Amino acid sequence: MAGLDSDQLRRFVADVLAEDLGRDGDVTSVVTVPADARLTAAITTREAVTLAGVALAEAFFRHLDPQVQIERLEQDGSKLKAGTPILRLKGLGRPMLSAERSALNSLQHLTGIATLTRQYVDAIEGTGCVLLDTRKTIPGLRVLEKYAARTGGAHNHRMRLDDGILIKDNHIAICGGITEAVRSASTAKTGLQIQVEVDRTDQIEPALDAGAERLLCDNMSPTLLRKAVQLVAGRVPIEASGGVRLDTIRAIAETGVNFVSVGRITQSAPAADIGLDYS
Repeated sequence: MAGLDSDQLRRFVADVLAEDLGRDGDVTSVVTVPADARLTAAITTREAVTLAGVALAEAFFRHLDPQVQIERLEQDGSKLKAGTPILRLKGLGRPMLSAERSALNSLQHLTGIATLTRQYVDAIEGTGCVLLDTRKTIPGLRVLEKYAARTGGAHNHRMRLDDGILIKDNHIAICGGITEAVRSASTAKTGLQIQVEVDRTDQIEPALDAGAERLLCDNMSPTLLRKAVQLVAGRVPIEASGGVRLDTIRAIAETGVNFVSVGRITQSAPAADIGLDYS
């Protein structure tokens, strides 16, 4: 569910609710809402979105009221217009009110990521280029945020540091050069693909000669990216990265690179405007 297995889901929901409820619980609802009061509510998007995290939102309500009735009207990945109902709820008032904020926070955050991601994916449609996410995620939320990025149409890059070898400028400086860094990684025989970050076209041949299996062209202009694509000539995949924005990604994708990675889709996505209304 949202990239979490059942144990991870239980822990996440319990931890988030514990953070919100504190030691004494939702005292406002306890002193204002009768224990047997029942409520009917709807969660609705107030703007156009690409939905992500709906099942996770449900889990918060079920955790506090296992008997709550939930009608799921839309699925993750759906592109919704403003005013579209997502969930309908019927159940005890106190637990529903207590779970509301945690459910909405999660749904708004993940949907915000999926919505922004979809905008980037749509911007490069037809180029053959693939959008990648990055490790620029909120600590503790990476699995969820990368799930939302996938839901929006991106492909996941490394989930963790043990997922692949990415030799960057600091590694190169410590090793004494690209050739030394790549050869050191090759000698280790990890079985992982060796990707090398370059920020100048004159670094490409040394990286390939040393055994690089993929290149990350960092902060290169479209002009330099086209030159890089010509120099590589299909020998390895090329990823463009660094400062990519929604208004620049199309020009970058059209240079012929295979991938474009964008940290903004997880790092800077605004929360979606989704609300819960009682009837």
